[in-house]
Amino acid sequence: MSIAVSGRYSLRYAGLLSLLCLGVISCGFQLAERPLLGSSLQTLALEADDQRSDLYLALERALVAQDIRIDSSAPTRLTLVGVETGQRVLSVSSRNVPREFEVFYTGGFVLQRGEELLLESNPLTFTRDYNWSEFEVLGKVQEEADLRVLIVDDLVDALLRQLATVP
Repeated sequence: MSIAVSGRYSLRYAGLLSLLCLGVISCGFQLAERPLLGSSLQTLALEADDQRSDLYLALERALVAQDIRIDSSAPTRLTLVGVETGQRVLSVSSRNVPREFEVFYTGGFVLQRGEELLLESNPLTFTRDYNWSEFEVLGKVQEEADLRVLIVDDLVDALLRQLATVP
């Protein structure tokens, strides 16, 4: 048994389907942005043991992008602590050759105004893993570097979310 649909009904169904698709597309989904920091953090002294680390440089770029002035003589000091990065072997083959690695980055901060402790974060660790092949050494080295950049971006976002809680 077949049902014949006239042109008038097919246009109505097409219009209804278009409205349904438009409703799904416009549901309000929006990419998350980095949180804005409070007005008390408009000038910061950014400190770390290694001022050339990926985390320090990425955090500095993120703060400058929010029009935060980095001044070493500012009374409010943001100090990176517990910064550590590396990789670990996750799995090996039957010939004892590494097959999977985990890249990690750990970091936290202490925020002080003068001698007053404003905020101290617990060290955060972000990880990503990748498969290793001795036949694709150059590509895998680049993949590790790319993963490290992504991990640092995630860590900076998490640190900024914690900093955004300071009034």
